[in-house]
Amino acid sequence: MPRPAIFLALATALVSVTFSAGARGQGLAPSTLGGDSRSDEVTNDVVQVITAKTAPTVSKKTKKLLTESVRTSTEKPMRVAAQKPMQPVDKAASRATFTMEPVRPMNQPAVNQTVQHGSRFSFRSLQGKRESVPVITDYYPNRIVYPLAKVDRRIDNRLVQAATLAQERAHAHSRSRCWHYVKDALLASGVIDSRPKTDLARDAASELVNNYGFKRLSVTDPFSAPVGSVLVYGTARSVGHVEIRTKDGFVSDFRSPTPSRRPLMGVYAKL
Repeated sequence: MPRPAIFLALATALVSVTFSAGARGQGLAPSTLGGDSRSDEVTNDVVQVITAKTAPTVSKKTKKLLTESVRTSTEKPMRVAAQKPMQPVDKAASRATFTMEPVRPMNQPAVNQTVQHGSRFSFRSLQGKRESVPVITDYYPNRIVYPLAKVDRRIDNRLVQAATLAQERAHAHSRSRCWHYVKDALLASGVIDSRPKTDLARDAASELVNNYGFKRLSVTDPFSAPVGSVLVYGTARSVGHVEIRTKDGFVSDFRSPTPSRRPLMGVYAKL
C-alpha cells in the first residue's frame, strides 16, 4: 500500500479518535472545578491508546502534535464548565440620566454686561493748565444741524460787529482766556468805551450791566440768543465762562458750534 494512502488513513483515524475523545471528556467533565484529577486520567488514557496504536508508524513530531491536539480538545470543555454564570444586567443602572438646565431667553447674554461710561482724554494746555475733553466712541451717521441764530433789530448793531471780530480772532481750542478775548472784541467794536476790570468770567454779567448799560434778555436757551448777545455761565464757586453768540455758533477765545455745558447765568445785550 503506498505511503500517501497510509498517511490519509492514519489522519482520518486520528480525527475520529480526537472527536470521540473530546466527546467523552465533555461527558465526563464535572460541573465544578473539583474534577481536575478525573480529566487528567481521561487524557492519559487517550494518549496511551493513540500511542499504542500508532507507535510503530508515527514519528515523534507527529506524536507531539497529536498529544497537544488531544489536550486542547479536553481542556476546552473544562474551561467552559468552569466559567461562572453571567450575572443579570441591571437595566435600571444602564439607563442614562439627564439633567435639565434652566431655559434662558433667546439673545440673552449669559453674563452681566457692565455699562462703560464715556472716558475723557487729559492733556496740558500751553499755559500749563491740565484739561480734559470727552472721548467720542460712537458715530452718528446723520449730520447734526444746529439752529442758526437770528438778528434782533432791537439790540445795538455794534454787538453783531463784535461777534464777527471775536470769531476772526478765536482759536480752534480753548486757551482759558474767554473773558479776555470777549473784552477785546467788545472794545474793538466800540460798543463799550473802556476795558472791563474784572478778571473772572462769572463777574462779567454784573460789570456789563452796572458799568456799560447792558440788559438781561428773557432768554434761557443759548441757541435762542440773538447774534451779538453775551452769554455768561458759572456759579458762585466757579471761575465761569463767557462767550458771544454768532450766526452759526458761539465764540470766545475759541470757536464752538455748541454752547458751554456750564450753568447759564443769563444772556445780556445792549439795546
